[in-house]
Amino acid sequence: MKGQWIEVPAADGGKFRGYLSLPRQGSGPGLVLCQEIFGVTAGIRELADLYAEEGYVVLAPDLFWRQQPGLELGEADVQQAMGYAQRFDAKLGVQDIAACAAALRDHPACKGRIGVLGHCLGGRVAVLAAATGAVDCAVSYYGVGIDAVLQQVGDIKVPMVLHFAGEDKLVKPEAVQKIRDHFASRDDVEIYVYPGVDHAFASPGRHSFDKQASGMAHTRSLALLRRVMGPHYDLNALWEAHRACEFDTRDADATIATMVDEPYVNHIPTMTGGYGRELLRRFYRDHFIPKSPKDSRAIPISRTLGVDRVVNEVLFCFTHDTEIDWMLPGVAPTGKYVEVGLVGIISFRGDKLMNEHIYWDQASVLVQIGLLDPAGLPVVGRDAARKLMDPSRPSNTLIAGWSEVAHG
Repeated sequence: MKGQWIEVPAADGGKFRGYLSLPRQGSGPGLVLCQEIFGVTAGIRELADLYAEEGYVVLAPDLFWRQQPGLELGEADVQQAMGYAQRFDAKLGVQDIAACAAALRDHPACKGRIGVLGHCLGGRVAVLAAATGAVDCAVSYYGVGIDAVLQQVGDIKVPMVLHFAGEDKLVKPEAVQKIRDHFASRDDVEIYVYPGVDHAFASPGRHSFDKQASGMAHTRSLALLRRVMGPHYDLNALWEAHRACEFDTRDADATIATMVDEPYVNHIPTMTGGYGRELLRRFYRDHFIPKSPKDSRAIPISRTLGVDRVVNEVLFCFTHDTEIDWMLPGVAPTGKYVEVGLVGIISFRGDKLMNEHIYWDQASVLVQIGLLDPAGLPVVGRDAARKLMDPSRPSNTLIAGWSEVAHG
């Protein structure tokens, strides 16, 4: 747990606890994180810490404080949790969200606007809070019962992102369609459905948690938060600084310092890299940095910048003058010159690099160093790189009987 508990004064008297997590930079926009029916659990606190890493001052209030302060339940306690949810007064809950927004505005670390994000019961409360104007934007994950309060919320003025699970029995397709219809005229209300996943697909620790769907939803949520509130990071500059540590200063510790606490790198064709800070430092220090060819160069092809990632396409050129542990592990130097298209998908959390997925055509590399005979196989050597640089070069040369001349 990286944050701390604080007390927030309630509008109707008394005080309630909230888990406060601060960004590493010391300040940022505010985000109220609304709990599921199980309370402000370790999973909710983990989410608060994650959004703090993204640059937000996050406050996760105990919405059940009037019934049972400090409640933390697990999935085995679902019936008990449902009981608390049924007795929950949403109107008072929305007042508590407004109180949290006020507390954030008074906090010295909070700079700028305030958003709200909630899961399950918290997803519905987030939408209700958006309707009051207490926040500047809202994100809802599988909010149960939103379709039943659409007339109550009326014409929400702030932008929203709403996430739903395709297999959710608590929020059925007809409910999602009703919500779509209600906001059909709003281009600042985005609604996403994730096929094949269940309720709580983005809740850490739940049995239905789905890493891939959760990751996609997080990026979409972050896009709204960044657009409305910031903070804005120069991902291009962050990526260049990371690359400079790898290829210019060739310093493993400096490279790791540009990354989050638990980063990973995965070179897809060879499964080289590392998961976790210490393994990745060892990989950079002992295998990647010292075992990269001296004449390595990357010719830029394209670069796409997203809200939390960079897609970098290059032509990677080198002479195989050393055993390249990360690309050709166990292969003695052949002295052959190689050109290969390489694509990296680089993800960031806040201003730190989180992971890299690196792809290249290994068959093309093997052909060029003489380890793979392309005869009779649907593979090519350097011709793939040449066509990458000049797309007008002939296509379909591996297809028997193909001719660039059109047939009538």
